[in-house]
Amino acid sequence: MHGGGDQEPAAAAVAAIRPARREEIGEVLALLALARTAAATTPDDERALTGVFERDAGALLVAELEGRLVGTLIATWDGWRGNMYRLAVLPDHRRRGVATRLVQAGHERLRALGARRITALLGDSDTQAASFWLALGYDHDEHVKRFVAEI
Repeated sequence: MHGGGDQEPAAAAVAAIRPARREEIGEVLALLALARTAAATTPDDERALTGVFERDAGALLVAELEGRLVGTLIATWDGWRGNMYRLAVLPDHRRRGVATRLVQAGHERLRALGARRITALLGDSDTQAASFWLALGYDHDEHVKRFVAEI
């Protein structure tokens, strides 16, 4: 029946979460550029993402909806703990559960690799991201300071 007022609204399409393919690096970089916040200080480039594939091909996760990448997350394992980097969702697809589904897929992946603890890295001034991670049950570790060196 078309055009009737009694129909239930169509269910929102759900993005499929999967490992990225090497040929999607350009599309992932474009997504990261569109979703980038002022808190992101390390550049995203082809060399870095190619390195992810070389070291851990399944670490780069993407959310795909109707043939378009709408989100991404790097969920990597260093043998000691899991780390979540570069969680990004296109602005017009936020608040639809894409980021949560990416993190859940990251958890599943890292748990299967042996991780018992996961660290999510985000900029200290990114309060929106902090609220997201807290809502997922992550704790703000006030006892750790991060020191970095550009090499």
